[in-house]
Amino acid sequence: MKRIITATVQNRSGVLNRVTGLLQRRQFNIESISVGQTEIEGISKMTLVVEVEDEQRLEQVTKQLNKQIDVLKVSDITDKAIVVRELALIKVASCSQLRSEINGIIDPFRASIIDVSKDSLSVQITGKPEKIDALIELLRPYGIKEISRTGVTAFLRGYQPQVTELNTYVL
Repeated sequence: MKRIITATVQNRSGVLNRVTGLLQRRQFNIESISVGQTEIEGISKMTLVVEVEDEQRLEQVTKQLNKQIDVLKVSDITDKAIVVRELALIKVASCSQLRSEINGIIDPFRASIIDVSKDSLSVQITGKPEKIDALIELLRPYGIKEISRTGVTAFLRGYQPQVTELNTYVL
């Protein structure tokens, strides 16, 4: 089963390596990982999508991640009310005659064409991974030249107290 885990961490050199190393040593497959700064200077948030066999292993790895020096908080947010998004850039083979047809396909997905060349066009889409997968499948017959995906980023819906650098809560 896939789980979405968030980790609030100190923005320091080597933190990403230690977190991914721990997951690798425990033989967890990381399907996607995204990391970025938060609203608090010096604090970053990691969003990991991992494949987990059972709840016991998930609990074990969550506890071990919490023990890491630069990790402030780890949460499995999979079953909570969350906002989940991913960004994908898709380069599709396209001649000028097919551009309006491709535009008709991407329009219901609220995707946009961000670059056009003589023999291809580039599409930008954001949304849930399932939405991105669906658009990719519809574009496949045209010939996908390249795909670049950011990986999932997510957080809880509504207001939640945030962890500060001192590991206290800001209200």
